[in-house]
Amino acid sequence: MRMSPPSLPRRTAAEFIGTAALVAVIVGSGIRADSLSQDIGVRLLANAAASAVGLGLLIALIGPLSGAHFNPVVTLSEWWSRRHERGGREALAYIGAQVAGAVAGALLAEAMFGRAPGAWATEPRSALHLLLGEAVATAGLVLVVQGLRRIGRPGLAPVAVAGYIGAAIWFTSSGSFANPAATFGRAFSDSFTGIAPGSVPSYAAAQILGMVIGLGLAGVLYGTVREAGEPKSADPRRTE
Repeated sequence: MRMSPPSLPRRTAAEFIGTAALVAVIVGSGIRADSLSQDIGVRLLANAAASAVGLGLLIALIGPLSGAHFNPVVTLSEWWSRRHERGGREALAYIGAQVAGAVAGALLAEAMFGRAPGAWATEPRSALHLLLGEAVATAGLVLVVQGLRRIGRPGLAPVAVAGYIGAAIWFTSSGSFANPAATFGRAFSDSFTGIAPGSVPSYAAAQILGMVIGLGLAGVLYGTVREAGEPKSADPRRTE
C-alpha cells in the first residue's frame, strides 16, 4: 500500500527546516574552525568535512518528504525538467522557504557561538575567477542531481551530492557556495564562510548560469527525462 505524499505545506516546512539546518552547519563549522586554527587549510578542511557530512545526513532525512532540495537552483532545475507535468506553485513555495531558512540558519549559528546575530559579512567575493568557480560548482551540482535521477538512482543522492560538494569546496576557487539561498543567508554572518552583501547578486547570477550549463550537460549526456526512461518510482512524491 502506497502512502499518500506529504502535503505542500509539510514539504515547504521540510525545505525551510532542512535549509536552515544546512546553513547553520556551514556557518557554525566555519566559526568553530576559525576559532580553533589560524591555518586556512585546516579551517577549510574542517568546514568542508562538516558541510559534506551535514548535507548528506539532511538529504537522507528530508529527502523522503520534499526531495531535500535546500537550493533554488536544484528546485528550478527539477521544475524545468518536469515543467510539462507540474506547475510552478511548488517551486515558488520551496524557494521562499529556502531563502527564509538560510537566513534563519545563519542567524542561529551566530547566536550559538555568542555572536550578535545580524552583522553583515564584510568578505568581498566578486572577482571574475571566483564567479567562474561558482558557475563550475553549480553546473556540477545540477549535473549530479539530474544524472542520478535520469539513470534511476536517486537513492545515491545523500552520498553523491555530499561527496561532490565536499570536493567542490576544495577544487573550485569560490569555495562552492552553489546555492543562491545559502549565499544570501551567509551575507548575515561576518565569519569565515560569509560573503559581503554587495557580492551576493554576482554570485547568484553565476549560480543561475551554472544551473543552465548543468541542465545542458545533463541533456547532452542523458537526453530528456522522457528519453532517459526515468522510473516512476524515482520521485517519492509522485502518485501516478
